[in-house]
Amino acid sequence: MNFLSLFVAIPLLMMLGLFIARNMTQIRTVMATGSALLLILASVLTCIYLSERSAGNTAEMLFMADTLWYAPLNIHYAVGVDGISVAMLLLSAIIVFTGTFASWRMAVLPKEYFMWFCLLSLGVFGFFISIDLFTMFMFYEIALIPMYLLIGVWGSGRKEYAAMKLTLMLMGGSALLLIGILGIYFNSDAQGGPLTMNLLQIAQVNIPIEAQRIFFPLTFLGFGVLGALFPFHTWSPDGHASAPTAVSMLHAGVLMKLGGYGCFRVAIYLMPEAAHELSWIFIILTSISVVYGAFSAIVQKDLKYINAYSSVSHCGLVLFAILMLNQTAMTGAVLQMLSHGLMTALFFALIGMIYGRTHTRNIDEMGGLMKIMPFLSVCYIIAGLANLGLPGLSGFVAEMTIFVGSFQNTDLFHRVVTILACTSIVITAVYILRVVGKLLYGKVVNEHHRKLTDATWDERFAVICLIFAIAGLGLAPLWMSDMISGSVLPVISQLMN
Repeated sequence: MNFLSLFVAIPLLMMLGLFIARNMTQIRTVMATGSALLLILASVLTCIYLSERSAGNTAEMLFMADTLWYAPLNIHYAVGVDGISVAMLLLSAIIVFTGTFASWRMAVLPKEYFMWFCLLSLGVFGFFISIDLFTMFMFYEIALIPMYLLIGVWGSGRKEYAAMKLTLMLMGGSALLLIGILGIYFNSDAQGGPLTMNLLQIAQVNIPIEAQRIFFPLTFLGFGVLGALFPFHTWSPDGHASAPTAVSMLHAGVLMKLGGYGCFRVAIYLMPEAAHELSWIFIILTSISVVYGAFSAIVQKDLKYINAYSSVSHCGLVLFAILMLNQTAMTGAVLQMLSHGLMTALFFALIGMIYGRTHTRNIDEMGGLMKIMPFLSVCYIIAGLANLGLPGLSGFVAEMTIFVGSFQNTDLFHRVVTILACTSIVITAVYILRVVGKLLYGKVVNEHHRKLTDATWDERFAVICLIFAIAGLGLAPLWMSDMISGSVLPVISQLMN
């Protein structure tokens, strides 16, 4: 078996183990063992990739494998990873591992819950290792399907409405994406070769500019819906607010990254001429996402809605940086995917832990939690500081790289929208400090809250792992930045041709 296929095989084995598990102890054992194996596998892969780079191996993809799957359409099970894929796999493994412990005390249908959780994980891992468009799209759909049940059954609030809205909007994006993929496929023989779904082979073909102008917007929009691109972002706050804790972590921390990764890997890489011509349209939309998401977070009272609109803003920065079409900004986009994935997973984990004790997410109904839950409160402050870009944490590294790279475009339009996007830093500081002040300090609003307990061992373990990852990326970003920037070069060379 190919090394990368283990990322698909392990979630499948976890589902099998859950199917035969008979009690909560066995369920927890399966999840802890499987998620730990995935994290070890991702860490080993990262070390191997770094050693290959230090040895001067400049191969674009490592651990490539190609097996013919459906001959009539030349569809292959083709996998391979570069530095960006490795970074996304590591992020996914961290979120799955910590999400397992955040759900350690799941009481309602725990076996079924974790089986859908594993299927969602399988889709995410399969998407990041795929270099065949059809295989990538298949895993993309596998990752979306479980969200409906995970929110509709195990969610809270208006969970049925949120699950239906999320599913319909993301399926609409999938329809646009399918048209875009088929358009790329039927133009992949422009230089006389066979029709192919292989990303690397299509990149060697000059797709006619007329076709690019049609299918670039469809592909970018299809992936952009999952990346919370304005005005198709409205599913995200409702979905986040209703999802259970670990699902919110995986949803915001990893699933939304499929949108940015797809825009980069498929739309920009395969249709560079259209990217140059049409990027200004999507730059305007992403600029609106960045500022609108931040302003919307200010006026929210619900902790999950605050973090959900914050995610709209930060994921907007990812797409914004990708559209700058230069190496520095694109490197910043991937760093932002990593940073946002870690800090939003931390936020949702903490919000779930606070809600599980107070039974409310309304900041007006809480106060003085620093006296009652000092551990969770300090962790919430750390997450907030990472969100607003404090130096030494991951948010600062990612956002600085994005803004420096964006400002390298010297024309007036790009500089104006970059300055506009920079205002989100100040807006983010406003809503983060406002929430911290109302939630953690001041008088205890509800006297019953004085009897609440602080984090349990499993909750502490989950949030400490995420905090170490956030601080590690913020304090020592060069190894990750170098790994990513080298993998951005093939896309840059496509854009310069």
